[in-house]
Amino acid sequence: MADNPPDYELADRLALTTPAQVKAIGHPLRTTILQLLHERAATVTELAAAVERPKSTVAHHVEVLTQNGLLQVVRTRKVRAIEERFYGRTARMFYVAAEPSPTGEEMPGDFNDFEVAARESARAFGQGKLWGFIRHARISEDQASQFWHRIAELVDEFDRMPRSGEIMYGFAIGIYPTDHPALPPAQ
Repeated sequence: MADNPPDYELADRLALTTPAQVKAIGHPLRTTILQLLHERAATVTELAAAVERPKSTVAHHVEVLTQNGLLQVVRTRKVRAIEERFYGRTARMFYVAAEPSPTGEEMPGDFNDFEVAARESARAFGQGKLWGFIRHARISEDQASQFWHRIAELVDEFDRMPRSGEIMYGFAIGIYPTDHPALPPAQ
């Protein structure tokens, strides 16, 4: 598949290894900023216009993301003697590292992509435009891990799709252990 978005170089994946990084992506406005930058690099002014928030508010959140290694300046241009900075993501996909933080700090446990997806999808559900599945399967941890790698490839494909159309679609996917009941082994 062609690498369409975004219009700057970035790593494919970045492990979030510190609590500060996880907290940085846990804020809804910062998540929105990161999502917008999947399309192209943008200035704080452009981001503020897109999210309809004050430039100072957006600048603060961009700074938090930059300090935590999630955003970087990908290019600059002079506009009336002022250097305008274009920000881009440092990776297409961020994930919380499974290993403990190098500082020994405990990672936040309150970051939940599905909570965000549930909030975002409520209106689509009400309009009859929410497509979704939930399935349960008794599989080994190794099978779950292998399946997760395939899921990550699908997420990467979604991230790289050419940007077109007028509607922004969300895509939520995951795999997790549950207490869902299971039949006993067959006799």
